[in-house]
Amino acid sequence: MSRYESTIDLDRIVAIDTHVHIEIGAHDHSSLPADLADAASAYFRTDGPRPELDAIADYYRARNMAAVVFTVDARTNLGQEPIPSSEIAAGAARHSDVLIPYGSVDPLRGTAALDDAKRLIEESGVRGFKFHPTVQGFDPSDERFYPLYAELQAAGSIALFHTGQTGIGAGLPGGRGLRLGLSNPILLDGVAADFPELQIVMAHPSVPWQEEALSVATHKHNTWIDLSGWSPKYFPAELVRYAGTVLKDRVLFGSDFPLITPDRWLRDIETTSLKPEALPGIMKHNAARLLGMGGAS
Repeated sequence: MSRYESTIDLDRIVAIDTHVHIEIGAHDHSSLPADLADAASAYFRTDGPRPELDAIADYYRARNMAAVVFTVDARTNLGQEPIPSSEIAAGAARHSDVLIPYGSVDPLRGTAALDDAKRLIEESGVRGFKFHPTVQGFDPSDERFYPLYAELQAAGSIALFHTGQTGIGAGLPGGRGLRLGLSNPILLDGVAADFPELQIVMAHPSVPWQEEALSVATHKHNTWIDLSGWSPKYFPAELVRYAGTVLKDRVLFGSDFPLITPDRWLRDIETTSLKPEALPGIMKHNAARLLGMGGAS
């Protein structure tokens, strides 16, 4: 498999979508068990297709956008083999003009997760890692996961954590056993303190813990917030205010495609009170700086 090297032309693209899920892999393998995938679709009120990686590349290329792509490895907690992150990275290498790969490892696998992370960094060239504490069933503040964070920090990899509410498991008996509290962004405060060079992205409006996320991001400048997973018209007012002022240099555009499309996100952001002068940074420049892309301003 080819090692990923970006060929993205920053001058050509208009945006970097920092939160795009690959949900279908080779041989139509799904990243989620069927009941969880159906529950998520019901939660987001969508029954649209789950495009595979090549189609996603075409979708973003047609919009002059780049996209960060990943899956979630939750094999221990869900009993479902993940789409291999090496497969996603190889696909991104085929479409290096528009796609940027993140890996995912299952923290509950201990040293195996650490070995997987090293391999994905060295052999596949992934730029970051996606974690979903609720779906993966782990407390991100637990120090037994610190060797993994230390590896990511040493490699200059980005750590993207789901925060707040999730549609995965919503409506199923007992939420299918998934625990929302594991995705409270305050659990990342200690991680950011103990790994000051690790760039941590708190994904989504962190409802019902938005103030916790804003507090962490204001205090720890190695943390970022992406605006994926919700239509902007439902963003909490405080998030919009901070995104346009004190955090405008560390807030990122993200859609949560395919559950929310960038087209809808862009349409709905116009209904908010976000300061227009903050939008160029949010749409592209902040992500380019985070990702260390040449020419980022």
